[in-house]
Amino acid sequence: MEIITVILLILLGVVLLLVEFLLIPGISIAGVGCLISFGIAVFLAFRYFGNFVGILVLLLILIATPLFIYFLFKGKATKHMMLNTDIDGKVKNVDKELIHTGDEGVTIGRLAPSGKARINDITLEVRSTGSLIDPKTKIKVLKIEGNSVFVEPIKE
Repeated sequence: MEIITVILLILLGVVLLLVEFLLIPGISIAGVGCLISFGIAVFLAFRYFGNFVGILVLLLILIATPLFIYFLFKGKATKHMMLNTDIDGKVKNVDKELIHTGDEGVTIGRLAPSGKARINDITLEVRSTGSLIDPKTKIKVLKIEGNSVFVEPIKE
């Protein structure tokens, strides 16, 4: 009867581990339940069957379970659940021929600290220097770094 209890606890731990990976990822009740189930199985193996069987059960849990999970996800059984697309999009860079430091424009939406603005008849994503800027406020381009255009409000 004790051997059945240990085996069932190990199987329960594996099932809870699969639930943790597939259904509710993150540290959740299933993950904690898996650890508790494995711990009780090892404890009972040591208690009922001695050190040799206890160490075997511990090694089974520490070696066989991760291998089972690895081969499960590497095999064809879970291929239909995985995303297999390639991302081939490119980030739209700021055209430095059209936007220059010192250019003026107007915000379209609120910059908190980033948002949309219209500069030289071009609508683009801009960032403020940290302060909030209300919509329809005149702005000036401070600097351009890669894809980011930094602006500040013009004080009238």
